[in-house]
Amino acid sequence: MDPRNIQVIAFDADDTLWDCQSHFEAVERLLVSELAPWGAPETVSQALWETETGNMAALGFGSKAFCISLVETAIRLSDGAVDAARIGRILAAGKSLLRIPATPFPGVRETLAALRQSGRWKMVVFTKGDQNEQEDKLNRSGLMPYFDEMEIAASKGVPEFRRLCNRLRIAPEQLLMVGNSFKSDIEPLLQLGGSGILVPAPLLWKMEHAEEYDHPGFLKIGSFPELLGVLS
Repeated sequence: MDPRNIQVIAFDADDTLWDCQSHFEAVERLLVSELAPWGAPETVSQALWETETGNMAALGFGSKAFCISLVETAIRLSDGAVDAARIGRILAAGKSLLRIPATPFPGVRETLAALRQSGRWKMVVFTKGDQNEQEDKLNRSGLMPYFDEMEIAASKGVPEFRRLCNRLRIAPEQLLMVGNSFKSDIEPLLQLGGSGILVPAPLLWKMEHAEEYDHPGFLKIGSFPELLGVLS
């Protein structure tokens, strides 16, 4: 990866710029507690996972889709016996995900400010999920001024990265993607000839687990501020 070739840096949002996964896992723990009469913790978690994955094609990603999966799981696992009070608590917990703090990870704001001040690259957010939800989190994070634009996709694979490059009018090798998921943020762009920097988050959603491998365009760093050294 040669920083001199890069014209645009794209950044993932959830669990790259701010913590997201820990909030989803907290809601899952509440679901496990509420559905204890109908299943052991691993049974409830597996049922939720099956519901989520079954709903993804129709509902996509995000808190709203997750809320539906929570309620659907409760009804299915209990054979409809779950009471309204439990459903209310589960739904309230799920809706709370719409207002997670979106507080930037340590060093993110300062790093973005330095990259922006250099003026060397166009900077964009490229993430997946619900349009309104992701825009709201970015606004609340206070990081919007560091980016030229935001692109929200239903998923992130080779076709979506190709469309992003076409819209930005750059070749894939002129794009650098920074994110916490090798599967969604890094590998698709590597396949197109671009570059990716992986910044692992404390927690990774199981849907995003994938085996990493060596590649000339791939670099893994320990923390977000290390970007400055890599791109200097």
